[in-house]
Amino acid sequence: MSNTPAQAARRELMGFKGELIGPDDSGYEEARTVYNAMADKSPALVARCTDADDVARVIRFAREHRLPLAVRGGGHHGAGLGTCDGGVVADLSPLKSVEVDPVARTVRVGGGCVWGEVDRATHEHGLATPSGIISTTGVGGLTLGGGLGHLTRRYGLSIDNLLAADVVLADGSLVRASADEDTDLHWAIRGGGGNFGVVTSFLFRLHELSTVVAGPTFWPAEQGAEVLAAYRDFLPRAPREVNGFFMYGTVPPAPPFPEELHLHKVAGVVWCHTTDDPDAAARAMAPLLDALPEPALHAVAPMPHPALQSLFDGLYPPGDQWYWRADFVDEIPDEAVALHAKFGVDVPTMQSTMHLYPIDGAAHDHASTDTAWSYRGARWACVYAGVDPDPANADLIKRWTVDYFDALHPYTAGGAYVNMMMDEGQDRVRASYRDNYTRLAQVKAAYDPENVFRLNQNIEPE
Repeated sequence: MSNTPAQAARRELMGFKGELIGPDDSGYEEARTVYNAMADKSPALVARCTDADDVARVIRFAREHRLPLAVRGGGHHGAGLGTCDGGVVADLSPLKSVEVDPVARTVRVGGGCVWGEVDRATHEHGLATPSGIISTTGVGGLTLGGGLGHLTRRYGLSIDNLLAADVVLADGSLVRASADEDTDLHWAIRGGGGNFGVVTSFLFRLHELSTVVAGPTFWPAEQGAEVLAAYRDFLPRAPREVNGFFMYGTVPPAPPFPEELHLHKVAGVVWCHTTDDPDAAARAMAPLLDALPEPALHAVAPMPHPALQSLFDGLYPPGDQWYWRADFVDEIPDEAVALHAKFGVDVPTMQSTMHLYPIDGAAHDHASTDTAWSYRGARWACVYAGVDPDPANADLIKRWTVDYFDALHPYTAGGAYVNMMMDEGQDRVRASYRDNYTRLAQVKAAYDPENVFRLNQNIEPE
């Protein structure tokens, strides 16, 4: 008689309150699917956990049966590290609680939440915390890797606003990591990814923020070198209220974009000015806009913060093919500007893009050793993303991404934002943590000496 992991789990996981799904179950195809369709894997068991006790049971089950263990929050990871072949997936999606304390200005968030759920809840109180740029992104994955987004220059990374976390460790125990409890763990999870345990609850600091002045400014892609050269000089000198990431891409054939721009390749800046004052935003953006030719589109206007956070959701639905590369960037010399122009005008598909996310301003208020994220002196995180719904284009988008990365990598700081890396090996992981890697390996040895949590940008225990 067969004895699959799913069958064994149903017998052995006494008291498990969630759902156990194996390959023979009707919901398996939906349960195994992650955001990036290029990560097409077949776990032996998907365990949808309802609380920390469920998570602990699943961890122990995977260990006892010597099965690989993947942890999935929002399922957005570019390399598909929230799933695996033949192993166990601890699916946190049922952990959906969002509790806002408007007096303390904090929000407690379940490990299965996506950022749109948090943004809507905090917005009701005129509050927000830094997150990413797509509201369907999982809170856990984005936060543990650092947390870059529209609010970085004003309020720092997500990890700079993470006050505490409830973590299930490799031995199944539950601890609270904060500035006062399990302080080494608190340091490590702020940028060290899911290497140390499963976070079932996050506590974030909130800031007064309701309306922002935001939106894109686009120029023809052929003017990209001129735009990027002006942007690299403007942005670091701009006040912290101004966040704007540079991008190459294609105008989607849909509202709110005018038809005459549909499917045109563009270079541009996606703005977020963290006030509700259009005049103040216009003054802050003026040094860049005045230095450049008139844009093809300047669609900047006041909008609720959650509206900005979901601006790209329609362009990037789940189920597309994704291939990423990334690097941290200190400076952008003219040679790099020219190379960006070469690749930027040749984005291979409508959804493929390059973004330069600012990581200065408030993110620079912390030293490189304050958290696991070590690139506090970098000015940008650069990501190259080949994206398309058609699997037949997988090689095309991968080739463009890798060629772009290879050409620009000599002009970068060496490491990368781990949330935007594929499975690229230990050298890249070490380069992304630099001098912090040694301490991370020590914390890993203390909290996960057997490397149970290894399906990630892995930090090997010392």
